[in-house]
Amino acid sequence: MLCALTVRQLKPGTFERFAEEFGPRESEGPPRGWVRFDMIRDLSDENRVVTFGFFDGTLEELERSQSEGGYQDRRAVVDDLVDDVPVNGVFEVVRELTPA
Repeated sequence: MLCALTVRQLKPGTFERFAEEFGPRESEGPPRGWVRFDMIRDLSDENRVVTFGFFDGTLEELERSQSEGGYQDRRAVVDDLVDDVPVNGVFEVVRELTPA
């Protein structure tokens, strides 16, 4: 299992537009291979947003899914809303704990 994770510092007052424009449409759901997508917002800084998704497959399959799913296009739409991207990467899930 892989996790694609990005931390973005948004320009002030742009969160609503960012949240509307970025990520899979709720009516579509996550593309094939993606288990889930989350967007979270820092309680102490409303302009800090973390997006992450879990992908069940290889890195190559994840990259293909992003390419076929229009990820670069969605990023291009919101790039002007972003001041900084301190963290961006694909991580391997090495431990998972769920309630019994």
